[in-house]
Amino acid sequence: MNFRSDNVTGIAPEILAAIAAANTGDAPSYGADPITARVTRRFAEIFEREVAAFPLATGTAANALALAAVTPPWGAVYCHEESHVQTDECGAPEFYAGGAKLIGLPGADGKLVPAAVEAQMIEQGVVHHAQPAAISISQATEAGTLYTPAEVAALGALARRRGLALHMDGARFANAVAALGCPPAEITWRAGVDVLSLGATKNGALAAEAVIFFDLGRAADFAYRRKRGGHLFSKMRFLSAQLDAYLADGLWLSNATHANRVAARLAEGLAQIAGAHLRYPTQANEVFVELPERAIRALAEAGFGFYRWGGESSPCLRLVAAFDSRLDDAEALIAVARRHAGPR
Repeated sequence: MNFRSDNVTGIAPEILAAIAAANTGDAPSYGADPITARVTRRFAEIFEREVAAFPLATGTAANALALAAVTPPWGAVYCHEESHVQTDECGAPEFYAGGAKLIGLPGADGKLVPAAVEAQMIEQGVVHHAQPAAISISQATEAGTLYTPAEVAALGALARRRGLALHMDGARFANAVAALGCPPAEITWRAGVDVLSLGATKNGALAAEAVIFFDLGRAADFAYRRKRGGHLFSKMRFLSAQLDAYLADGLWLSNATHANRVAARLAEGLAQIAGAHLRYPTQANEVFVELPERAIRALAEAGFGFYRWGGESSPCLRLVAAFDSRLDDAEALIAVARRHAGPR
């Protein structure tokens, strides 16, 4: 009954089996193995074009090294003020980019819009200022909302017009693709995304992420950045085996679809409770809901795991559904909250 995060889960059985299968015999090291090569081909098929794909173990490394690849030390990265790269990476993007500056901007429902970004964009070529270098967006956002293909494309057009790179933090990219029902290409390179940090860990992997370059020229030095950042695994096949199983037979989308379905049920049921208010639209696998304090206490006493979003006294809960969350647990949570708050 733990809805605290999609990081609290175990490993999807298919991925665990793939790790065990990779643990037979020997294989070339440092990514020269056939499983890693197969993963790159799978990514090319999914995104309908040639890509440069680099497995890593953590989302922080994926975001930080991806941004470092498209941002010089004197560069500025425009991101949402509540984005993960701005609030939860312990300065890793700035560190790996040699001191580049993150500029957090406001935006409704956790999203950036081109007008807000351009309004804050400093003049290029002024030696006293950090130079605009990249825009970073999260898909899904920290508010659990989604950018439509048109919204990504609008930011991509701004990036092209101003000579910036567009980076996408896709820690929950599978949940976004499953919810939007569009080809992955439509919300990435066709919309102007240059580099994607694609996560699998939150959706059933043990520790497996990937940095995917759609602009191959920007990937020229990334192998060195990954090595310098400590993420060139000698036994890379064990990371790649996770991604291979994740992408095979649509597992990544079926896992995400299930998580989204559980979250949708939570949002639907809780919205009917007296005093409840959904802070953001529930569009993927995260629910942000304000509840009466008596209902929150009852949920905690009943053993449900959740975060209060905004501090220990906040009335807003973040509930995150995962690939193995149970609909029965969602129904039980709704029932406890309703019993202690009353119907709307």
